[in-house]
Amino acid sequence: MNHISATFSLRNGVEIPVLGLGVFRADDGPEVMQAIQYALDVGYRSFDTASIYGNEKGVGTAIHQHDVHRSDVFLTSKVWNSDHGYKKTMEAFHKSLERLKTNYLDLYLIHWPVKDLYKETWNALEDLYDSGGVRAIGVSNFNMHHLEDILTDCRIVPMVNQIEFHPSMVQNELHEFCLSEEIRTQAWSPIMRGRVSDIALLKTIGEKYGKSPVQVTLRWEIQKGIVVIPKSVRKDRIRSNAQIFDFELSPLEVELIDALNKNERLGPDPDNFDF
Repeated sequence: MNHISATFSLRNGVEIPVLGLGVFRADDGPEVMQAIQYALDVGYRSFDTASIYGNEKGVGTAIHQHDVHRSDVFLTSKVWNSDHGYKKTMEAFHKSLERLKTNYLDLYLIHWPVKDLYKETWNALEDLYDSGGVRAIGVSNFNMHHLEDILTDCRIVPMVNQIEFHPSMVQNELHEFCLSEEIRTQAWSPIMRGRVSDIALLKTIGEKYGKSPVQVTLRWEIQKGIVVIPKSVRKDRIRSNAQIFDFELSPLEVELIDALNKNERLGPDPDNFDF
């Protein structure tokens, strides 16, 4: 993991970049398009969006207009809660493809575990995978019991679980479970929306390496085998977030950051959401 092109292997052999750009709350149009262009120029090749973000069109246009080959980009989107169920998921998937100006996705995720529906939705993702419409399928915001439920009768084991993961929400038990099932953990809000900059331990470790608390945090996560997708629309931060491949934390430093855990979420609880 010494270059921005570094990848992790998913259980089916597909390579996913360890660092990607998240575009949650990035406005469709010029804002998200410029962010994608900046990131591509820096060397990012992975982009995470979702139908509910409302910016798939801008993401797709920016990639299409850049000189990067589509095959060199790892593109992720997600099926939203109101589109659960087999037929609606299929329709939502093809609408996402149209907005993203592509004929396939690299990763398609169930955004949230909607009770009594996510298994039917998973069946749709399995068929999309079998048909070649998507190179890898997974879930997002699934707790261990959700994964155990899926695993009881799925044909294809989820390849990714995208969860809230950061120094105040270190979900090591869930992460270890995912590792045991060859499910790759992906972290959303990996830098706590920038709040890691105020954590004293991360400042101290950063001073040792000439790095910011944000860079230390991202490095900590990828050393744990976790894919990170920090969100930014600013050129300087997009570049800075990628400068994490020229140093390595010690095992003790990884443990010290793990110990910062407070089980404090910034987002909704997957067992108690109402949207």
